[in-house]
Amino acid sequence: MPEYSNFKFEIQNRDSESKARYGVLKTPHGDLETPNFIFCATKGAMKSVTTEHLRAAGADIILSNTYHMFVQPGPDLVAKHGGLHKFLNWDKPMLTDSGGFQIFSLGHGGVASEIKGNRQLTSQKMLKKIDEDGAIFRSYVDGTMHRLTPELSIDIQRKLGADIILVLDECTPFHSDRRYTERSMQRSHRWEKRSLEEFIRGDNGAQCLYGIVQGGIYPDLRKESASFVASEDFFGQAIGGSLGGGKEQMFDVVSFTTPYLHPDRPIHLLGIGGIRDIWNGVEQWIDTFDCVHPTRLARHGGALVHPAMGEGKEHINIKNARFKEDLGPIEAGCDCYCCQNFTRAYVHYLFQAKELIGGTLLTIHNIRFMCRLAKTIREAIRNGEFQAVKKTWM
Repeated sequence: MPEYSNFKFEIQNRDSESKARYGVLKTPHGDLETPNFIFCATKGAMKSVTTEHLRAAGADIILSNTYHMFVQPGPDLVAKHGGLHKFLNWDKPMLTDSGGFQIFSLGHGGVASEIKGNRQLTSQKMLKKIDEDGAIFRSYVDGTMHRLTPELSIDIQRKLGADIILVLDECTPFHSDRRYTERSMQRSHRWEKRSLEEFIRGDNGAQCLYGIVQGGIYPDLRKESASFVASEDFFGQAIGGSLGGGKEQMFDVVSFTTPYLHPDRPIHLLGIGGIRDIWNGVEQWIDTFDCVHPTRLARHGGALVHPAMGEGKEHINIKNARFKEDLGPIEAGCDCYCCQNFTRAYVHYLFQAKELIGGTLLTIHNIRFMCRLAKTIREAIRNGEFQAVKKTWM
């Protein structure tokens, strides 16, 4: 059994009317207050900004993806740098996911939207086989064949050196029927056991391991999977897989999953990052979230704003003509570098002129926005005002 001696999760405040909680997750690279948002440096880099921009904007934790780092540049090169922290010049907590979602993407056609690489290769079927041992796939970088197993995923993540690492799982798509979803879930459970065994064999106290809940949209399968994860010696728990065909179904899936998780362990919701999604997730016991949405949105001209300022929407499109002569900041009251120094009109012009700095400025704003949102939620829980503050955001 792993000791997780350098990790601790302390719940310090709870909302009296929901499952929302304020906690502190202690790691070898510092303490992480929760609820919090994890920014995605998927391929070992934040798109359009540096880790210094992240620090200045107040980011507390980032993640990179095992699948991508395995394919390029390879875990051994990262290990020669001393791990991802030194590779990226990041001295705060980090997470790596296992590559399981990429198995899903490769098998069901979603990989092309994530990987802006060799179009000829990504147009082919990249996933060749999923079996009990693992997954065989073709690299999108050079076309070479690789096998990813639970043991190899843990070994790669050990070399990458993130504080929080995840088990290998198979992420089934929304349209999968119950029979396939159950079969896939059971295989994920077996992979998770193997991941845990491999983690224990090489445990040096520098990392902690999260299990992943699968089961698709089926309440009984989610209950079974959540109970499995809660019963194993994982430090934390992540809710993965398909969460349904829309936001309401996603909220339902989360609500009938979390009651069966371990109440004293951190809970992470994989791949979710909308403003309302976070408020509702926190209310359902979620401690951390990750998503590419805030930074991807920025690169396409989307600036996150309080829904009251966005006329009910969670962002504005700075490329719209109405901002051509708008001399106000992206968001009134925001203390980010972009809002403190540039106008909506200027950022609008940058996108019209196709100047890359426009995407950088909006990325800085959106990162700061998410950091301020997480802090607002934490303070609301600590002050016993979660429900009242949430209403002003919904």
